[in-house]
Formats: sequence, structure tokens, C-alpha cells
Amino acid sequence: MADAPPLVRLYPLGDAAVVLELGQAIAPATHRLIQALAQVLDRHPPPGLREYVPAFTTLTVYYDPWELRQISEAMPYEQMASTLQGMLPAAQALLADYVPGPLVEIPVCYGGAFGPDLGLVARHAQLSTEEVIARHAQPEYLVYMVGFAPGFPYLGGLDARLATPRRAQPRPLVPAGAVGIAGSQTGVYSLPTPGGWQLIGRTPRRLFDANRAQPSLLQAGDRLRFVSISEVEFQRLFHVH
Repeated sequence: MADAPPLVRLYPLGDAAVVLELGQAIAPATHRLIQALAQVLDRHPPPGLREYVPAFTTLTVYYDPWELRQISEAMPYEQMASTLQGMLPAAQALLADYVPGPLVEIPVCYGGAFGPDLGLVARHAQLSTEEVIARHAQPEYLVYMVGFAPGFPYLGGLDARLATPRRAQPRPLVPAGAVGIAGSQTGVYSLPTPGGWQLIGRTPRRLFDANRAQPSLLQAGDRLRFVSISEVEFQRLFHVH
């Protein structure tokens, strides 16, 4: 049986967007409703729709105010908000048949030059580095959203014992593929960017490639599992990917 859907709150974001707040906390039930509403929007895009952006607890819908003003004298926000409100029952109906996204395996070489903060995380958790690796690779994570940089996944499911504060001083450049922990979250840097996450490993897989038909390897709703590999295996896969 599907979890009871959370209360929904709608409010404007500027003069060309509606935010649907579908929950107050990061939770699978909220995520499923966001995904279901995205499916309804894909199948039945309303007039004026430009794009939508899913996040942890919200779905932001961007629209063309001018196009909506050609349809009705009502304010564009009121039109879009009313349309989205009317789509919620259809989204909630999809929850009964919710199908989890595909499971994507991400190979990771932990520690050493690839994971310079592994020892720090181990000390903070009062665990051995081997236990940190085992606990990090054990869960099946949920991709709640993709953001910060193109292809960067925000994951749910990190072992609470591994939660570690961000670095006091962010690194000016973190390499693509770096796997890190920040607070109660873990993620993978999709592109070389500055960052303050504690780096525990690196994957040879490319999470974002503008030359692919689907540039982002991961999508909201996908499931993810980390697989520990050796440095030799990393080098082999790095040249393959």
C-alpha cells in the first residue's frame, strides 16, 4: 500500500513559476509523489508549460505568462496553479503502480589519492577505513534529484554512522568522479568544480557527458549502488569510459 500523500502547498516564484511544496522533509513518499506528478506533466503538458524542476520536497513549474494570457483573462499564476492542483489526483493515483527507477552500479576506488578524506571520516565515525568502505557500499541509494552541477546526484540512504561535517575550507577544485560525504548526504562530483565535501573515493564512470544522447548518467528516481574496486580496475575502467 502506498504511503498517504503529504499535504501540498502552492506558491509563486517570481511572475513565471509555481512551486508545489509536497512535503516538509526528505522522504521516499514525497519523492514518489514528485515523480508521479512529473509523469503526469510529461503525458499531459498544460498550455504555457516551459519546464519543471524536481527537488527534495518541491516541484517547480515554469510557464509562459504571455501564452496563458492569450487563453484567459485570469492571472497566469492563477491559471497554472489551478491546472496543477487539478493534476494532483492523477499523480496520487499513479502511486499505487509506482515502479522504482533502474539500479545503476557506480564502481569506486576508495581511499589513497582518490579518497584523501577517508581516514578523517573513519576517525569521525570511530570506525576503521575498511568499515567505512563496507558501510558506504552496502546501501541501495535513491537519487532524489540532480543539481548543483549538471549530473550531480543527491542521494538518500547514507548510513547515519558515516555522517561527517563538510570541510571548513572547501577545495578550489574537486575532480569529476570524486565521491564525497557532507553531513548526512553522499554524492558524486559530475564535473570538476570547487567543493567542500569529504572525499572518500573516486569513480571512473562519467556522470555527465554532453556528447551522449542523455548527458546525465543518473536521473531523479534512479537507484544507485557503489561497488568497491581496486586502483588497477579504476585505471582500466577509466580508459573504457
